[in-house]
Amino acid sequence: MKKFNTSPISGMQELIPAMQTEFNRLKSGIAMAFTQHGFQSIETPTIDRTEILLAKAGGDTEKQIYKVVKTAEAADGADQALRFDHTVPLARYTVEHMNDLTFPFKVTQIGRNFRGERAQKGRFREFYQCDVDVIGWNKLPVAYDAEVIATLVDAIKVLPLPRFIVRVSNRKLLNGLLQALNLNHLATEIFGIVDHAEKVPPEKTVAALEELGLGSENVVKITTFMQIQGARKEVITRLKSLGCTDKIFSEGVDELEEVLALVQDLVTDAEVIADMLIVRGLDYYTGTVFETIAPDYREFGSICSGGRYENLASNYTDQSLPGVGGSIGLTRLFAALIENGLVQTNKIKPVDVCLIPITGNEYAACAKFAESLRSEGKAVDLVLTDKKLGDKLKYAGRVAKFAAVIGETEAKSGHYKLRNLETGEETEN
Repeated sequence: MKKFNTSPISGMQELIPAMQTEFNRLKSGIAMAFTQHGFQSIETPTIDRTEILLAKAGGDTEKQIYKVVKTAEAADGADQALRFDHTVPLARYTVEHMNDLTFPFKVTQIGRNFRGERAQKGRFREFYQCDVDVIGWNKLPVAYDAEVIATLVDAIKVLPLPRFIVRVSNRKLLNGLLQALNLNHLATEIFGIVDHAEKVPPEKTVAALEELGLGSENVVKITTFMQIQGARKEVITRLKSLGCTDKIFSEGVDELEEVLALVQDLVTDAEVIADMLIVRGLDYYTGTVFETIAPDYREFGSICSGGRYENLASNYTDQSLPGVGGSIGLTRLFAALIENGLVQTNKIKPVDVCLIPITGNEYAACAKFAESLRSEGKAVDLVLTDKKLGDKLKYAGRVAKFAAVIGETEAKSGHYKLRNLETGEETEN
């Protein structure tokens, strides 16, 4: 009987070794893609000053933040909390180290973040995020928006998804349209309605717009805009046909066309479309915005998302640091992959080879064999229990892909048979 409740706290993901092995493989694959695209890896502290973390936050963030309770006051007397994303710590990091960084600063962070949300399906209180960002000094070409999207496309190719679609838009389009319609004073409300449009019936979206008192003609213009999606040339033509002459809108059209063309050059084997329903709810996005979905598994929600922000660190410095970034929420995504059978953890073995000495006399030979296999990059386990050979083989079958029984003959000859524990096939080694 348990002396304590040993289950993890609600909202925390805890994996058995086979699942953890696959999680680590996916995380490493994502990290490798980021590195291959020239992004430099950093780690920011999990704990930061509360005033730093909340300087750029809004909404319910303050209610969700985990405060750090200390048994004694910190040396600097600062109120402290756990970070809830990578973006805010990155802003602080960039300001702190700006004299030692090379701009544009291409950076990646992969690590745990914490939010005190109500634990429910698909939402975790502790979770891994895999982020990439490019930060400029005063200016940052729109071409980097395409580079971030292309990088994330290569990263999510490591995931066991049969198909995914990248949906790209630009917040300047809706901002410009609302300005042309003299509705920019309702921009926050309208952006929120558009952002949630896919989650509700179309008539509910129309009703929500009508409740704002926009007038039927404006509701039609906004819903017409929302329905525009598809290939680059088709969408650009339809946007221009709206007849909106607002300068911001025109900038959005030009930027969207440039980003889509560049993404097409950078990743030729991905489905990338323009979609006006993508506006992203966070108000610090100022230009390009994007989300990626798996059309066969829409219940997953966004596979990765992000966008352009004009000044990453305006709360911490007067220096203009425009940027663009994106993130993969790996913890939530991994849970969805398991639930939908896309990760077969019963077939995953954390160990490559189990070496099984028959007696203690073969320990030295096993150690030598293990050293050779490990030099080839193999994960090797020596079974050192004093159980029967059948029990040792049973253990190997649960943790490893291959096994070799090392007796007196194998120890003397320096050769052994490596057995595939799934097929039973043996090869000389």
